[in-house]
Amino acid sequence: MAVAVITAVAACGADAEAPTLTWYINPDDGGQAEIAERCTQEADGQYRIETSLLPREASAQREQLARRLAANDSSIDLMSLDPPFIPEFAEAGFLAQIPSDVAGVVTEDVVQSAIDGATWKDELVAAPFWANTQILWYRKSVAEEAGLDPQQEPVTWDEIIDAAREHDAYIGVQGIRAEALTVWINALVESAGGQIITDTEVPVEDVELGLDSPAGRAAAEVVGTIGREGLGGPGLPNQDEPGAMMQFRGDRGSFMVNWPFVWAATIDAVEEGTLDEAVLDDIGWTMYPAMEPGEQPRPPYGGINIGIGAFTEHEDAALDAVQCIVAPENQAFYFVNDGNPAAHTAAYDDPEVREVFPMADVIRESLEVAAPRPQTPYYNEVSTGIQNTWHPPAAVRPDQSPETATNLILDVLRGERLL
Repeated sequence: MAVAVITAVAACGADAEAPTLTWYINPDDGGQAEIAERCTQEADGQYRIETSLLPREASAQREQLARRLAANDSSIDLMSLDPPFIPEFAEAGFLAQIPSDVAGVVTEDVVQSAIDGATWKDELVAAPFWANTQILWYRKSVAEEAGLDPQQEPVTWDEIIDAAREHDAYIGVQGIRAEALTVWINALVESAGGQIITDTEVPVEDVELGLDSPAGRAAAEVVGTIGREGLGGPGLPNQDEPGAMMQFRGDRGSFMVNWPFVWAATIDAVEEGTLDEAVLDDIGWTMYPAMEPGEQPRPPYGGINIGIGAFTEHEDAALDAVQCIVAPENQAFYFVNDGNPAAHTAAYDDPEVREVFPMADVIRESLEVAAPRPQTPYYNEVSTGIQNTWHPPAAVRPDQSPETATNLILDVLRGERLL
């Protein structure tokens, strides 16, 4: 009996000493909290994971985390990070190092764009969790009338623009002065063979931009044409991703670049009775448009990676927890539950994923060639500078906007102007 009592006391003491890891998560439909509970159970008393909710806007998430980490906040054990902010956090020393053995586990069979987005200076600094991308959605009836078969033959931006002109239809793009606009512009520049920043790891005084280039001017031609000709719809200057989706479902919808959430949201609208099922049946999907025939498009890459706070007091437990969080089965669960595509390729073979997302193969293919936004510690200045000079879309000119954006961003980085 004495031995039993001692054992019970020892067990209670061990459980009481088990660290509680705080995981700062972006808002979702409850999937991250569920994964935290799963991993707590799997840890079997070694640690517990609790979640703390970050603001909805990515910029506000960045601000809150950066302020606390700048103050050496040890309560941030794990954090869900938007990829564009990873270089800034890594450069500032806010992220704990990921050992090579753990890096090998969390990147095995992961799409390349997600690995690229979690890497800074050739080192993995966060664990890929979910990896978003945009694909081309189209109304089958409009494509057929335009003589296009996107399922069989890749389409270009010029073909989409011509089809919209001919059929008095709207192209679904994001023209709002916000991060969505930078996402669109970056994909166009990358698809044209360029880069917004040509070398992302140099000191600020040596940064060189690639906007004022043939690729940048080709991107400006697409944005400006859609804006000036009204092909993006009357609300284009304020149109975000949900707005583009609503327009696409309307009578003048034709083609749209947007994230996979479109599919589940459209099904929900049909089930709620707010959308005719004929619209759902008329929707097709394929790879992001190319800039030129035969060229490989570079669709947008987004998503969330898991970083470990540099000042955590429980680094070993956090390293173990992050491997659990990003396990393929948890990514597949998150894909189905929250509608956010997985970074791990195995999740795309999950039967439930394939049932819920019949375009799973297109999403995976897109992620393999997707382009992250500029990997730079100065991303906030770069993105805001682009938004300030390429908006509204109707004002974008190939011979002016790339140069104007370049001058503004470089002046801001040199401390000569304010955004």
